[in-house]
Amino acid sequence: MKKILLRLVVFFLPGSCLTAQSLPLWPEGKAPLASGEVEASDAALNVFRPKKPNGTAIVICPGGGYGRVVGGEWAPIAKWLNAHGITGLVLHYRLPRGNPLRPLSDVRRALQVARARAGEWGYRPDRVGVMGFSAGGHLAAMATTQFKEGIEGGGDPVSAQSSRPDFAILVYPVITMGPESHAGSRRNLLGADPGEALIRRYSNELQVTARTPPTFLTHALDDRVVTPSNSLLFHEALKAKKIPTEYLKLARGGHGLNGYRGPMWDAWQKRSLEWLEELWASE
Repeated sequence: MKKILLRLVVFFLPGSCLTAQSLPLWPEGKAPLASGEVEASDAALNVFRPKKPNGTAIVICPGGGYGRVVGGEWAPIAKWLNAHGITGLVLHYRLPRGNPLRPLSDVRRALQVARARAGEWGYRPDRVGVMGFSAGGHLAAMATTQFKEGIEGGGDPVSAQSSRPDFAILVYPVITMGPESHAGSRRNLLGADPGEALIRRYSNELQVTARTPPTFLTHALDDRVVTPSNSLLFHEALKAKKIPTEYLKLARGGHGLNGYRGPMWDAWQKRSLEWLEELWASE
């Protein structure tokens, strides 16, 4: 396999700076399309490594309605994870422009890369999770419901890995493409007039199986952008399949939880880390 070099990137945050390594997601910048063709792509993983790793890594999917990528939901999240020993892998995915396989292929590839590089980056390959916010939560949920197993014998150590995450943390996520969906996310993902089959396929609550991994969800009850019914739909679908799940309902904060700060923001961060510790303790 051709060696891919990492590029060093420095992010300036209030009161500090954070250094990451940027890895192109696809060999030679050529990403797949549904037709079997490829397109030029700058999709990438930014790798934020903690000083004292605890063996866990999380692929982070920022939101933005599938029309952009929101900055407050990536580098600051990676910094927070690093402070708790977790490797943060920020995914800069392709925007769908009406083709849902663009971001889905990218999150699958990101999880495969994360597993293939586990030894090098300092965590366990069986503790690779996914985290998503808003539309990024929909992408993360797709990773849990539409993952691919690895393909052995092809000579590519990345493609040989499974893209199934070991756990998921979904923060005010878009889940459904049905009536409760966020209209902008659905339009950007599926186009202006998707058929019923496409809506069902990308409604994550309808795609849960016995192999969907344990999932933590959190949502403000006063969210008027992405209604909390999205989290409830996924939580109930997980429970129906007996998948370990927790849904933390937040009393207030709206979409984005008061701009990523305050007691509701602190509450989901604290509880999600506790949930992870409980998950590993049950192994």
